[in-house]
Amino acid sequence: MRLLLDTHALLWWLAGDRQLSRKARAAIDDEANEVFVSAASAWEITTKFRIGKLNDASVVAADVEAAISSQDFQGLPVSVSHAQLAGSLPGKLQDPFDRMLIAQAMLDSMTLVTNESEARFGAYAVKRLW
Repeated sequence: MRLLLDTHALLWWLAGDRQLSRKARAAIDDEANEVFVSAASAWEITTKFRIGKLNDASVVAADVEAAISSQDFQGLPVSVSHAQLAGSLPGKLQDPFDRMLIAQAMLDSMTLVTNESEARFGAYAVKRLW
């Protein structure tokens, strides 16, 4: 399975936080799965750290790429196709980071590891795991 970690899933994985579900933890830990982290998550982490919304993420924000590599996860660049789909997704979802992750999961046939609700993400044709 190809997994795309939502930003909170990545941070909770790195911190060993119990908020990450057992099912998500098992899927990430399963060596048969490929685990990806979007460039959009790097942008989100560093932006939110800079403005004081992720004070506990200083080590990750200082070198997101090293944090991803240390777990043998793969970085996922943002392409023009990803950006076009993210910008054109219907609905009221305003968060640009969430829109990008949804678009990437859709275009690259990935399962999005997220605790986002059916009400929030259910309108989009994206597989979710939590």
